[in-house]
Amino acid sequence: MTQNQPVYLTPEGVEKLKEELDELVNVRRPALAERLRKAIQQGDLSENADYQVAKEEQGFLEGRIQQIESMLRNAVIIEEQDEPSDTVTLGSHVTVSERGYDELETYHLVGAAEADPMKGKISNESPLGRALLGRRVGDEVSVDAPRGKIIFEIESIE
Repeated sequence: MTQNQPVYLTPEGVEKLKEELDELVNVRRPALAERLRKAIQQGDLSENADYQVAKEEQGFLEGRIQQIESMLRNAVIIEEQDEPSDTVTLGSHVTVSERGYDELETYHLVGAAEADPMKGKISNESPLGRALLGRRVGDEVSVDAPRGKIIFEIESIE
């Protein structure tokens, strides 16, 4: 992620990141500092496994804190639409049918930071997300996938 690149988040995504940041800064960081303090008191740090593991964890923890702070600083909030749009935009819930199959699939188009395909949240940067943006009900979109080209028809947009 580039330093000032926009991070598209839903209001729920912003809240989840704030909660995670609060947990990391106010719970995990102090607990890790205490572990480090105890490990330092054990003496020779060059052969102290507890100290080495805690220092590694500290690096990951501080990295995640910086990442979340950067994401929140560059957040662009995806507002829920009051009225259905006739085109797919970031934040849309899009129902599609895959050519050759009867099942309908509904996806929520979100920013990459919130994407979770198992929960129906796809990124605007994913092949399907990019293909859907700006399209209308009835449009067909083509997506290159490992098993070949897949054609989807847009059934509804909410």
